[in-house]
Amino acid sequence: MHLPALPHRFRPWRRRRSARLRLTALYGVLSVLSGAILVAGVYTWQLSIASVRPAVPAPPAASPQQPPLAQAQARIQQLQYQVNALSDRMNAITPHSLLIGLVIGLGIMAVVSAVLGWLVAGRTLRPLRVMTETTRQISEDDLHRRLAMPGRRDELKDLADTIDGLLARLQAAFDAQRQFVANASHELRTPLTLERAMLEVALADPDATAATLRSACEEALAVGQQQEQLIEALLTLARSQRGLDHKEPLDLAGVAARVLDARRQSAQALALDVAATLVPAPVTGDPGLAERLVANLADNALRYNRPGGHVQMVTGTAGGHAFLRVANSGPPVPAAQVRRLLQPFQRLSPDRAAQAGGSGLGLSIVAAIVKAHGAVLSARPGPDGGLSIEVTFPPPAAPSDGHRPSRAIRSSAP
Repeated sequence: MHLPALPHRFRPWRRRRSARLRLTALYGVLSVLSGAILVAGVYTWQLSIASVRPAVPAPPAASPQQPPLAQAQARIQQLQYQVNALSDRMNAITPHSLLIGLVIGLGIMAVVSAVLGWLVAGRTLRPLRVMTETTRQISEDDLHRRLAMPGRRDELKDLADTIDGLLARLQAAFDAQRQFVANASHELRTPLTLERAMLEVALADPDATAATLRSACEEALAVGQQQEQLIEALLTLARSQRGLDHKEPLDLAGVAARVLDARRQSAQALALDVAATLVPAPVTGDPGLAERLVANLADNALRYNRPGGHVQMVTGTAGGHAFLRVANSGPPVPAAQVRRLLQPFQRLSPDRAAQAGGSGLGLSIVAAIVKAHGAVLSARPGPDGGLSIEVTFPPPAAPSDGHRPSRAIRSSAP
């Protein structure tokens, strides 16, 4: 006979009761097993007592040849023996009757154990049911609530505190994601609006010439190039946050040398003194992301600087850990604002960032790449303004035979 499925409203009750039923069955089985062992022990002990009980011999009967007093004493002894034997037969507990009584007691104990097990299991699982229901409400309503389980510290409170910590991390991640989406939408909308406005103004001008239209198109292309760079930075940030697809040995000194060579003319145009002390620093990681990390740090040091300032880049190893340090001069950076600058689209000064042409993603990409490589990033304000950023990498994996660390490089670019 096919039974209809339970309605949906009854299924949570069945799921909630399953754990309680399992605990009740476990308590009952353990109680019955313990009682069965006790019954077997008592029954075996009773059998051993019955088998070794000494037999009391009957007293001798009275003889006519005995004196009357002796005959009376013999009859009294026989009467006492018969009374004692009758009393023993009335009070004796046979192993069979004892077994029946123990089995009956075991059945009663099993019923009582099941009832007590049901009550104890319900009381034990009550905090878990409360935690489950509260967690379900939090996930459906909002992430700002917490379990905040009271009481002494035990396994259940540790579980509740762990769930609270997980909810706090989820809330921070969701808030950061919403903030990032809002900032990214704003940053992408701005160049589109500007590009559209420039083209509409150029087309609406009745006296527009080929030169003015050409100038408007060039400005639109420049804005499109900025938008393309922003999208590329967003893709790099997303790739860095996803983690590393592959790793291979590389040398930070060689990467830093290539990055500085590519930016030598920019440094000369800004009249910046670039000093590099590049000692071999072998690491294991993604070459593309590592080069992006060094490039973003170099661009940030060049872009947010002052005329005639300096940039210093150092690579090396300390305690088996490779490190990269980039420091620059520039406007003072408050120490309380340093960590905020590592978040996406966070700028110390919007006007200064607009003049420098930054997108607000450079240092956030650096932080994401550092996290993907399991490295440690430390940033602090420099003594001459600007920032001093140091990235310390974990010890490299077993080096490949074809990997050769570069030689120490010391260079200075005017």
